[in-house]
Amino acid sequence: MKKLDFISGGIISFLAATVFCCSCGKEEDRMPERRTSAVVDASLSVTPESVAALLADVPFGEEQMREVYDAVSSSSCNGYDEEYTMRDLFGSPGAGVGDFSGGVRAGKAKDYGQPLWNLLAEGLRSSCSTRAGGIDPEKFIESLAGSDLQIYWPYSEDWDGTSLPVITFDPGTEDTVNVGYAVEIGADGVRRISEVLVDEKMAMRRPVWVVNRNSDASYKPVVMQSSENSGRRHDERPYTKAMNDFKVLTFRSFTMKRHFDSWFAGGSEFFVKCGAVNGFRASTEAELSLYSASVTDFMVVVKRKYLNVPLDFNAVLVSEWTEQMEDMAFIIIEDDGGTRTSWKCSATVKYNSKSYGFDVEIPIYTKDDIVWRGQLSKNYIERYSGTTGHFGDVDVILSLE
Repeated sequence: MKKLDFISGGIISFLAATVFCCSCGKEEDRMPERRTSAVVDASLSVTPESVAALLADVPFGEEQMREVYDAVSSSSCNGYDEEYTMRDLFGSPGAGVGDFSGGVRAGKAKDYGQPLWNLLAEGLRSSCSTRAGGIDPEKFIESLAGSDLQIYWPYSEDWDGTSLPVITFDPGTEDTVNVGYAVEIGADGVRRISEVLVDEKMAMRRPVWVVNRNSDASYKPVVMQSSENSGRRHDERPYTKAMNDFKVLTFRSFTMKRHFDSWFAGGSEFFVKCGAVNGFRASTEAELSLYSASVTDFMVVVKRKYLNVPLDFNAVLVSEWTEQMEDMAFIIIEDDGGTRTSWKCSATVKYNSKSYGFDVEIPIYTKDDIVWRGQLSKNYIERYSGTTGHFGDVDVILSLE
């Protein structure tokens, strides 16, 4: 495979000369022809492709690698994918998604002598002049810092602590291979960037940063239980009747059986939603009007490495499951956005030997993959409590205790 070698400092200069229309000295003279073009248009449209090229040219080293590693590790611990948003990169170096609650960062902020955003900003400022016809790099930086772009580092936990990354971007298609920029320092100490083809197998062997878009930061995911806290396998738990006159229905385990997105887009975000008449205890017809169905809704993020791996959780679906409850509405969605719509269904309860349905409207989006939806009966939930249920392309363990 042909590799195109770039001397460090060339990509930003090339972009500055050909896209920003800035004067950058003789840097452009030593740039070879590229197979792909990183485009930042005159309207300050910040794209994954252009940002990947800009990042590749930043002279980052071990400290900046550690910064990105800290951020993606923190995001992962918070239940998100291995991601580092541009908002955090510029606003709070080393912070992961979910590190802030009520505007306050959880834990001690890390101190980096030369954070990645500083190197990126310095590179843009030194490479471009802002004469007539050019673009102010300060405005581009502001646009980038406020964008929904991020660095996604799959399989980051396997990083050896020294290797530099290949930097690529999400092409927005179902392609499994894309162009990337391999950052390496040769035996002569010269930093070189080689254009290579990147696939997921490469990301499993060496560090790969993918510039893509963040779509889950506004949601709070259910955090996977650690092996120390999860105890024995949930499908080995005996069914135990509660001492009270109601039980609690919990979401115990989730197994993804196939990938739902291109690997460039990251792992899969699932929304688990159920509609039920929580705590139903009507003893007269007049009391029926006091109850209505409610919807429980939470997100589960499954990293690509966890394909076919059971993940333990401990999330409440119905906090007060009474003997009068007959059916609940249940849906599992893989989130892909689109226009908001809804699934209209019903939850059923029993009063005076008769069944009554309560309307439930569960929001979904037109581009979402509906993994499974339907009604789960009281008989099903009680019979299969603590055992694996097959719901389309995922397996779920629900526990009624």
